Amino acid sequence: MAAGDPSAAATSDVPATSSSAASYPDRLREALVALSQACDSGVSNASEAASFTVSDVLDAVAAVMSAEADDGSDGGNDSTAARVSEQLLREVHEFLSRPLANQMATDALSLVLPIPVAKLGAQTGGCGDIAAAILKFFVTNCSPRDMLSILCEALDAPMELPNCSSSFVLLLNALAEVLTKIQRRHIEQVKVALPAVLKVMRATVSECDEEHGKAAVDLFNAAHGIGNAIQEMCTAMVNKNKEGMCAILGLYSLQNIALASRSRQQDILCACGSVVLQHFRFLKFSGFTYVGLLTGSDVTAATDKLSKDDDADFLEGFSFAMDGAMLTVVWAYMYDDMSKYAGEELELALKEVQGNHMMKWEAINMLKYVLSSICYPWIIKSHSINLLLSLAGENHVQETNNHMDFTSYAPRIFATLKAIESVMMAAPEALMRKKAFAALKKVISMVPSSQRFDILQALVNNSMSSSLTAILLDLVREEILRESRQAENDRVESDGFQGHGELPPWASHALELVELILRPPHGGPPCLPDHGDQVISALNLLRFILIIDSRGPRSGKLFQKETLHKVHSEWLIPLRPIVAGIQSENERDDSEIANQIVCSLNPVQLVLYRCIELVEEKLKGC
Repeated sequence: MAAGDPSAAATSDVPATSSSAASYPDRLREALVALSQACDSGVSNASEAASFTVSDVLDAVAAVMSAEADDGSDGGNDSTAARVSEQLLREVHEFLSRPLANQMATDALSLVLPIPVAKLGAQTGGCGDIAAAILKFFVTNCSPRDMLSILCEALDAPMELPNCSSSFVLLLNALAEVLTKIQRRHIEQVKVALPAVLKVMRATVSECDEEHGKAAVDLFNAAHGIGNAIQEMCTAMVNKNKEGMCAILGLYSLQNIALASRSRQQDILCACGSVVLQHFRFLKFSGFTYVGLLTGSDVTAATDKLSKDDDADFLEGFSFAMDGAMLTVVWAYMYDDMSKYAGEELELALKEVQGNHMMKWEAINMLKYVLSSICYPWIIKSHSINLLLSLAGENHVQETNNHMDFTSYAPRIFATLKAIESVMMAAPEALMRKKAFAALKKVISMVPSSQRFDILQALVNNSMSSSLTAILLDLVREEILRESRQAENDRVESDGFQGHGELPPWASHALELVELILRPPHGGPPCLPDHGDQVISALNLLRFILIIDSRGPRSGKLFQKETLHKVHSEWLIPLRPIVAGIQSENERDDSEIANQIVCSLNPVQLVLYRCIELVEEKLKGC
């Protein structure tokens, strides 16, 4: 074939996608001839102009493809579009593959063609293979460092095609090959590449739903190719450079595990399990352990190795690394292939963490990254709750922990409990909500009793749901009962000389929560019937405290005369006409909703009247 006759590559013209597209193959051949002539003459300006003309032709065709896809073209037009795209890509590939190809022409085209080639390669048929061959030719015949920058810019370019993920797969595969050809300054080059890679992964995966399941898997496989390239670099490095590169590989893998876990696939285990296992192998290679993943210590250590001033932007790309650390363990819990691969190592790590109180708290608090996010599917959250219950174990540890300072842990424990609450309130299945409630109670019971009320009070103050507030108040009541029984046992064991007449420490604090519900801080009475759940729980809590305060040798220790007057005149009496009025109004209305309101307020009225009786009895004795 003559050097200036690339048109020999095409045996015949094919129908174009529109009336104007029929001329694209001819225009492309003319542009390639012009480029060849300019490069043969050594005129750089002319070769640059000709290369842009080639790019413009391919971009124009890609634009036609995108417009027809947006218009909802039928299958016949899609087939035509693929044939046109394939012909143009073959023209380019044949031009580059000539025996007497000019390096100047190759370099010029490498600057402008990756994006349009990737766009056209996303078409069906043989377009993907030809586009991959063109990109591989550039990678093989051009400077690796130049191609790394060119491909990163291409990844950063907007892709509006409906199958843009296929375009990104082509670019990522080419970038993986480039990384294997880098000979010097490996870490610097990887730091240039990964932000572009992770940005594409994060943006594209979130758009891949069940309909585009294969596209998501292809994208993750391409990202795995990037990881393979980094692993090859690690193998060839030594000392601190190797440690730094292994830290990068580990964080990169954790980010991808988190992204895979966010994939919107109906059967995420089947769709993404192998992806997670692939990246877990990178974690093992990088020195990450199950203990380090459970507690987050390996993530912190990897970040510290890279935490220089000029690395701040680079580290932002691994924003889901902590999520990925805990998700790796969750996947080992729920995915059989991961479980088999982990073997006894995971079981030993769980036992080690369960046996160390500080490590146990670190692991439990790590779960908030998964449970608090709306991006992870319920099946993952369900297994996360199972893991939490396993970590907490069966034994209560509050007595052991009472000597420990939990002040620094309190904010993280609070965040973890809020995350568990979100599952408990929003989970679609009753069994999962029940497990989440069990986990909530378990974690609260692990907090030292000296700080447990502060945690519960904070949860009540920040509750946005009446039913959730009611649940929390019931937990306060259970804790008062536990402390009351413990105080009785201690008094009996000490023959009455210790704890005689003492109230449970929580009792006085619990009254603050009752007042918060019955006299809201924003003023006015509680909102009924909307907040009926929390009102009846607050009344039940008050009734319970009144009964405890009335029995045994400690009678009257809590409710002094001033307190009783406040409870009677400011909390209970103003509530009585409100409840009675709503009851009376709805009893006259025979609608179903009115009947439901009456039924919901009956227990409120019953407990309210009982509390009033108890307070008035105590007032008589003052």
